[in-house]
Amino acid sequence: MPRTHHLKREGSTVNKKLCKTELSRALGALCLALAAGSAIAQEQTTAPAAPAGDQATELDTVTVRGFRQSLQYSTEAKRDSTGFTDSIFAEDIGKFPDTNIAESLARIPGIQLNRDVNGEGLNIAIRGLPNSFTKTLINGGSVATASIGLDATNQNREVDLNLFPTEFFNQVTVYKSPTASLPEGGASGVVNMRNMRPFDVAGNHVTYSLQADYNDVSDKTSPRGSVIANWTNDEGTFGALVGLTSSRGKIGVEGYETIGWTNPNLTNAQCGNGGTAGGFPALGQPCNVTGGNGWRIPDVVPNNASTIAAGLVPGQAIDAAWLEAHNPGLSTEQIGEALMPRLGRPVHMSGDRDRDGFLGSFEWRPSDSMHFWVDTLYTKARRTNSRVDMNLVGRNGGMIPLDMQLDENNVVTSATFSNAQFFLEHREYIEDVQYWQVTPGATFWFGADQNVKLDVQANTSRSWMFRESPTILVNSPFTTLDYTNGGDIPTWNTALDLNDPNLGWTWAGGRVNVQNEKRVTETSGFRADLQLGEDRRNLKFGVAWDKNERRIQGFDNSGAWENLVCRGLNPDGSVPDPRPACSGGPLAAVPNSALAGYLRPGPYGFIVVDADRFKNDTDYAFYRDNAPESGGPNTGGSTGGFDEETFAAYMEVNGESEIWNRNLRFNFGARYVETDQNVAGPVTIGGVRQWQSLKGDYSEWLPSFSAAWDVADNVVLRMSGSRTMTRPNPSSMLPATTFTDQSAQVANQGNPDLTPYISTNFDLGGEWYTGGEGFVGLTLFNKRVEGYTFQGVTTRPFLSLGIPFEDLTDTQQVALNNRGGPDVATVNVNQQVNADAELEIRGWEAIWVQPLSFVLEGLGFMANYTDLDIKTLGKDAQALSGNVYGVAPSLWNATTYWENEVASVRLSYTWTEGATGTGPNQQGIPFAQIYGEDRGQLDLSASYTLKNIRSQPQLTFNVLNITGEERRSYFAYPNAVNDMYDPGTTFTVGIRGTF
Repeated sequence: MPRTHHLKREGSTVNKKLCKTELSRALGALCLALAAGSAIAQEQTTAPAAPAGDQATELDTVTVRGFRQSLQYSTEAKRDSTGFTDSIFAEDIGKFPDTNIAESLARIPGIQLNRDVNGEGLNIAIRGLPNSFTKTLINGGSVATASIGLDATNQNREVDLNLFPTEFFNQVTVYKSPTASLPEGGASGVVNMRNMRPFDVAGNHVTYSLQADYNDVSDKTSPRGSVIANWTNDEGTFGALVGLTSSRGKIGVEGYETIGWTNPNLTNAQCGNGGTAGGFPALGQPCNVTGGNGWRIPDVVPNNASTIAAGLVPGQAIDAAWLEAHNPGLSTEQIGEALMPRLGRPVHMSGDRDRDGFLGSFEWRPSDSMHFWVDTLYTKARRTNSRVDMNLVGRNGGMIPLDMQLDENNVVTSATFSNAQFFLEHREYIEDVQYWQVTPGATFWFGADQNVKLDVQANTSRSWMFRESPTILVNSPFTTLDYTNGGDIPTWNTALDLNDPNLGWTWAGGRVNVQNEKRVTETSGFRADLQLGEDRRNLKFGVAWDKNERRIQGFDNSGAWENLVCRGLNPDGSVPDPRPACSGGPLAAVPNSALAGYLRPGPYGFIVVDADRFKNDTDYAFYRDNAPESGGPNTGGSTGGFDEETFAAYMEVNGESEIWNRNLRFNFGARYVETDQNVAGPVTIGGVRQWQSLKGDYSEWLPSFSAAWDVADNVVLRMSGSRTMTRPNPSSMLPATTFTDQSAQVANQGNPDLTPYISTNFDLGGEWYTGGEGFVGLTLFNKRVEGYTFQGVTTRPFLSLGIPFEDLTDTQQVALNNRGGPDVATVNVNQQVNADAELEIRGWEAIWVQPLSFVLEGLGFMANYTDLDIKTLGKDAQALSGNVYGVAPSLWNATTYWENEVASVRLSYTWTEGATGTGPNQQGIPFAQIYGEDRGQLDLSASYTLKNIRSQPQLTFNVLNITGEERRSYFAYPNAVNDMYDPGTTFTVGIRGTF
């Protein structure tokens, strides 16, 4: 529904804020003068400029040399801009300051870098809003990628920047305050990446680069290289630039995961509350105060070697008296709240990260009044990951606690567990990703003074991904073990040799999975911008049309593969009736008697699977290729898609004037946008699975205003007020309910009625330019976000979900039965809803870039700091406050550099304060949230140029994560680790030059 009535209310709010300063009153007087017709006062000839939307300085010849020159260009671009923008420029042809675009952006204040588990920069967030609130463009055209990270799901509007080779780009600009001509969609900001074009590096030359990376965790070397050739004709009317890149990367990650923590689901008899012996205490009552209940202590002592060895009596009832007798000092109420990892597991990842890329850019300037270009970008990646982990079974397990000790938060610090069991999970990820984009455009100048300019540009892109992830899970014999949690990572001691293939591993309780994921994203667009007047004083009009499509599909053939592998088929290939369990019986293709032959000792202290032989012997490829569509992929998302079509029109005024004999630049305008949206996904109605489509539309007015006042020769004050938007998460709107784990304990349910996020923004700041690349800047910012969503979590009976019990996987059915069966078991249902509240983000950011040539020629430093304060206001403020996560309250980075004509050294440190990572009610425990810990990373970059050799080759040496910092998060309490990943340290040597 149109919400144009917001314009008046939001504009009034902005005006009240503007009136709080003397500067705002001067600007108000200026706006009145502009309204009287004095906005466009001068005309002059303008040279061909950057594509529409780039307000920061575009240099006609980007032939920068070195880090200091890159910094100086960034400083000049910031000084010349009217709004709040930051730019990063290439140091040389094909040499961005960092090997990853996201890493470079981390040097900009207000930017939070999101890293993958292997330490690689993945995407960014701006000024307190998550990464999905950042709009990403290439040459002004929308970008959507189908890729996902090693542990991410990318169900929202994130863009993985590691898919794009940095060698192809010479400028990245972050717009923190919008203009009417800038594409909408980034409530927090817009990132525009501009690739190189022939006339940026005019002339005929070839630039080459060769590098080799070594990571101390993977213990492997990864080569990569690039070549970029440029040609322009003698007349300067036509040019062509072609670039190729190729990398053959290796990953190595060591870590520990828990998949959350849980507590026992005691029966009334085990609690001793006097209730029906086979029943369970109600939520909120003793022994079940906080929920969770993912761990089931047996009603009687099982008859197996582990319980007998522990001195327990098989068949003896485990009631309240028994539990208190075997756990001195603890009451059953405490035992019922004892927190243990759901799956405590060391994890290891290794594999390939290969990527190839192509850039083709062509420019034609037949006259001074016409400029044509076309840019083509293609990149493809093949990524494999052999992911193995050894799990101590907590969830759905049956461990018996003995001599258990708890801390004040009921976290288990030590215990002996009998009837304990491990399982090996061996998963092979094989992923192929491709992306291509074509962007043709033209600029025309009209009039005797060429003061009328028309920019037109089209763009189209497509990205697709296919990921297969076969999983093999086998169980150990039961054991008794000693468990210790000293606050870092839980450890255990067991008599089992988990690295022995002949230990007695069994299919009983195990499984195999055939799970595929396919993603396709497509974007297309067209825009036209008409400028009346020269570049600094003009009136602009424009229209834009964009289309954005995405489809995510999960495919699952696990049941059929299990029938063959561990359940067994009849001689004619049919499934026996009744269907056998996955127990490795005589009909199975891999019976228990043959299982050890597919296992081998692993390099990490526990067994691994000979995956290639296992897949070949069990006809895995057939089951993979014939997998039917499922409710969602194993990354936790949902099968479904969306199709958005938008139309936008704007008017914008750019001008200059003087206040007290000092120049003032200003920009104001408004953008109107209409969105037609179609969200679709599979649903089951009356037992029939079908795709259901839900359509909607809405419109918004997005006004903006910015001004920059040169109050002194080297001092600029700025202010900006605007209204921005981000469209809702399409995955949260899908018309379906899906489980996110094999325990069937947590489900996601779509909400097709979500509305856009609308942010009202105000910025005030300034800079003092100290000479060269140096300046000191401070910015204060405020955002009020309406329509922010929070995850409503309700605990509901399974039967109320409308999902047939028989449609669940066998593992999920077993899990529900362990919790009392489908008539009794409850499920935590998550659904995103728009809050009847506002999210207020207040913050400040400071930056200091300072050359220190008076100390040593070429020496300098740069540093920035960002501090955020987030509050919620309104009816749903309390609910919303627990669902604002993933945002660091403070972050900073600092770089010290030294550079001369032949050598350079740069040492950089980036620090991010730990942040809340999820909403509450994790694993059914209402107070539980996941928190990320503080993390800092120290990197080194150095080079030396051989000036007297042809092509002037430059030798480079880089070190990432010098101190080997880990990435860690915890569950509710610091001594309850959620996950920890060690990406190791990466060393890079290389050579580059230009002919």
